[in-house]
Amino acid sequence: MGTKNLSAYDPGSVPEASDMRFGIVVSDWNSNITWALLEGAVNRLKLHGAEEDNIVIKHVPGSFELTLGAQFLAEYDELDAVICLGCVIQGETPHFTYICQGVTQGITQLNMEYNIPFIFGVLTTLTYQQAADRAGGIHGNKGDEAAITAIKMAALQREMEK
Repeated sequence: MGTKNLSAYDPGSVPEASDMRFGIVVSDWNSNITWALLEGAVNRLKLHGAEEDNIVIKHVPGSFELTLGAQFLAEYDELDAVICLGCVIQGETPHFTYICQGVTQGITQLNMEYNIPFIFGVLTTLTYQQAADRAGGIHGNKGDEAAITAIKMAALQREMEK
């Protein structure tokens, strides 16, 4: 894979987010990576008009806890979308597979059960370097992408409700 920035996008394709409220739940495991994802997501939301007071950030211990943390955010706050940020790096045991499957299924289930979008901003990489490359490195920032997706999905929901 070359040095393509996977986070590149047309800013004009993103709706205005000034009247939207976002939740972000971020895993503190692999915090060097996940906090970079968080910074990218917050900066991108603000770039598209989200007010700092309308961005609610909650931390959970690891990626597996993202699902319940996201559910808490949805139940206890009026949000237009919830962004889930984490990083799982493959080790020498099947732990990686179980965590990735659980988080993926959990976030998918939240999308089906609640009436707001839950955004999958979880890096699932083979190495730490691959994660760093996707957390503000040579391949962009998955947090940026998650924020753009949250804005677009919240706007889609509003459009459909009209």
